[in-house]
Formats: sequence, C-alpha cells, structure tokens
Amino acid sequence: MDNIQNLNDQEVNRREKLEKYSKTFHVDPFGKKFKVTSNSDEIRRLYSKKSNNALERLKPYVSVAGRIKALRKMGKASFMNIQDKYGNVQVYMGIDVVGKKAYELFKLADIGDVVGIYGRVMKTRSGELTIRAEKYTHLTKCLHPLPEKFHGLVDIEERSRKRYLDLIMNDEARKVAFARPKLIRSIQSYLDNQGYVEVETAVLSPILGGANARPFVAHMNALDKDFYLRIATELNLKRLLVGGMEKVYEIGRLFRNEGMDASHNPEFTTIEAYEAYSDLQGMRKLAEGMIRKAAKDVTGSDIVTYQDKVINFHKPFRWVSMADLIKEKTGVDFRNIYDFAEAKKLADKHGIKLEKHKNTVGHVMNEFFEVFCESELIQPTFVYSYPIEVSPLTKKGKDPRFTERFELFVNGRELANAYTELNDPIDQKERFLAQLKAKELGDEEANEMDYDFLEALEYGMPPAGGIGMGIDRLVMLLTNQDNIREVILFPMMKDKAN
Repeated sequence: MDNIQNLNDQEVNRREKLEKYSKTFHVDPFGKKFKVTSNSDEIRRLYSKKSNNALERLKPYVSVAGRIKALRKMGKASFMNIQDKYGNVQVYMGIDVVGKKAYELFKLADIGDVVGIYGRVMKTRSGELTIRAEKYTHLTKCLHPLPEKFHGLVDIEERSRKRYLDLIMNDEARKVAFARPKLIRSIQSYLDNQGYVEVETAVLSPILGGANARPFVAHMNALDKDFYLRIATELNLKRLLVGGMEKVYEIGRLFRNEGMDASHNPEFTTIEAYEAYSDLQGMRKLAEGMIRKAAKDVTGSDIVTYQDKVINFHKPFRWVSMADLIKEKTGVDFRNIYDFAEAKKLADKHGIKLEKHKNTVGHVMNEFFEVFCESELIQPTFVYSYPIEVSPLTKKGKDPRFTERFELFVNGRELANAYTELNDPIDQKERFLAQLKAKELGDEEANEMDYDFLEALEYGMPPAGGIGMGIDRLVMLLTNQDNIREVILFPMMKDKAN
C-alpha cells in the first residue's frame, strides 16, 4: 500500500473509512460472496418498455452487483449508478426502505466502490429505469478516486498500462474486450462445423521455422539448451496431417522479436488451419466464409465501417495475381523478367534499395509489390502467385518461379496468408538449404533446417491447403480500432519514463 505521505486528501479519507467499516458496522471492507440474480442488460430488456404502473403490479425483484460510477447523496434519499459487465443501472436508496443502519453504511460509499443491491425494479417520475434498494451490501472499498470521465484517462499509453482502469472508465474499451472473444467463438464455431478439430501445439521449439521472422530465445535449464518461442504453429500442425488428423486448427499466441507499431505487437494471436486433400482454392473459400461469419457475429453485418471507409465482406473478394497488380501500378511485368541484373536496374530506377540477401528476381518483385501495391488494397483482396524465394513452405505453381500462395489484404494490411502446402520432402529440403544460404548472407528471419519435419514429410503428408490469419488485425477491423494495442488487453509496452 502507498506510503501515507504520498496520498492525496481523497485517498487518505478513503483509507480512514476502513476502520469504520470493520469496527462500527462489523463489515469486511473488502467483502464476501454475494448472490447475483440479474444484470443491467437483463433489467433493460425485460422492463424498459413497461410503465411504472405495470412494474408496480409485477413487483420484479432483482439482486445485482457492480461498481459505483455516479453518486448523489441527499439526506434521507439518494441515488447512485452502478456498473456491471453489461452497463449501468440506477439505484434509489431511501432510509425508510433500507433502514437506518444500512443507510449509514451507504453514507461511507465512494465512487469506485463495489456494492451489491437487492430491490424492486421501478421507474422514476422522469421515466428512468431504477432499482429501489431494499438491501444494501458493501463489497469492496476502492482506495483511489477514479479518473475523471472525460479528461482522466484518454492517453493510449496510460490506458494500455492500466487496462483495468480503461475497462472501468471507457465504454469503447469494454466493447472491444467483449467483442474479441465473440470473434474467436465465431471462428471456432465455423471451423468446427466444417469438420475441423482444434488442437494445441508446443510454444517452445528447438528449431526456428514456419515463417520468416526474428525469434525470442529462452533457455531451458533442465536440458541446458536454448529454445525459441514459436513464430508460427505451421510445422507442428502439418505433422498432425501426416498423422492422419486431416482437418486441424489452432488459435494461439505467436512471438516475433520485431518492432512495435500501430499494427504490430511482438506477442500476438493467430488462427492457423490445415486441411488434407485441399488446396489454395479451398483455403480461399474457407477464408471468405470464416471472415464473413465473424463480421456478422461481431457487428451484425458483413459490411462494416472502418476509419470512415466502408469495407464490404459481403461480395466475393477480389482475386488477382501479384504480377498483375504490379503491372497495373508500375507497368512492369515480372513474368517477362528472368535476369536479376535487369530486375535490379528496375529497382534502382524506381528508388527501391535491396538488402544483400535479396538477390533474385523474385525478391525484387516482392519489394515492388510491398512498395507500390500493398497500401492500395482497401477492399478484401486475395493476392496470389508469390515468388518462390519468399514462400519456402509452398507448393510450386505451373511456372516454377511462383508458388500456389495467396495473402489476403484489407485496408492496406495483410490479414491472412494461405498455401497449397509443399509436401515433397526433397523439394522442401532444397528450400531449407536456400533459407540457410539467405541466413549466411544476413537474413535474420530465414528458416533453419528442420530434419524432424523433413522426416515426417518422408512418411507422406497428403496434398493439403493451409491458412494463417491474424486475430488481432481482424478484431481491429471489426471494432474500428486503428491501433493494435486497443484490441490486446495487455500489449507489450516500453518502460515508463520517470
């Protein structure tokens, strides 16, 4: 607890009341179990349209609990608003109803305290739905004044650090917090109904693989060995396809030791799903259906507004190759470019600087896409046929320079990534070797050689399609948030400046 010298007058006053609770009223200031039978949402749904005369006849009694958000003490009759999980409800406290002792206990209440109310639902003269308290129960003393409603907690840094206060004070934060699990349940329901099985795989991995990203490293004392926090769930889920599970998915945390910005957090959540005997077109159909259902379940519609842009998930998503998009924007057709020297000249001409390990036509093509095309893709767009150099786990297309892969973009950001999965162990080993060469040239995100995974493929993985999608970014889209920290309850934060 804070040193008394560092407390303001309100905090001192609240602490001085603790002894009165225990000694005068024999009440634990930090409470005991309380039976809750109703909530603010149910009360509104059942009784908001009824007149006070109707409520007088019905005499509906409820028992609710919540935090005091507003308080008007007025002699022998007072009002307060309490906030529960669903919202706020007004409470009328009359000394003639609850009794003198309970009313004296109530007079110790401060905004922020948690209380329990048992009483009858009624309407005031102004027509406001209200609980006429007959029993008042103090549950928990709040020792700090809550921030001011409009000025006290608006900075995103402070709200992210003190998410508990953010949830108390900001209705929007509460809405997002409850929308996220609703979205996850929607995805689970969709995939379960498609015959998929949800699984859990290891978070610690001895091999870096499944995606191109820099890892977090953890040391395991029992084995005296370093492990990586997983950057993807892909390789373990594919092992399950080899084992015959056929349709699997995992919703889980991934960890990438990279930058933080409005759309990136080093710890984030994805859904990855894999289906034996499917392919890229199967994943295309799966993605559209899954996202469309999630939009409807979370927002009530598959046409949503995001940052003043109307995003239409209702109509079929656009399907376009990376080469065609680049040609639309720049006039350059990479399908007709085979020589790296020619590609590099085009990069220099268009102001694109290449890192040392990006030394093929495919690398240049991918850079063109990221610079000139990505941010323009506002409506849902599948971009397919990626260069093989940036797709180490994907089956080759008819032109072996390109792969059967798509990424789904919405509002200029990648939302999902899907493959016709590479199941040829000989080809996969060659891809891993190429990744090792890239690592030698300075690519810190390149995959390592995973011999166990290669052995699994040698036992035979069925032809398959696979997809990964960012849960956080989809929540951002469906709740109209422009910063990833708004949709993660406890995001990674820089140290607070003293």
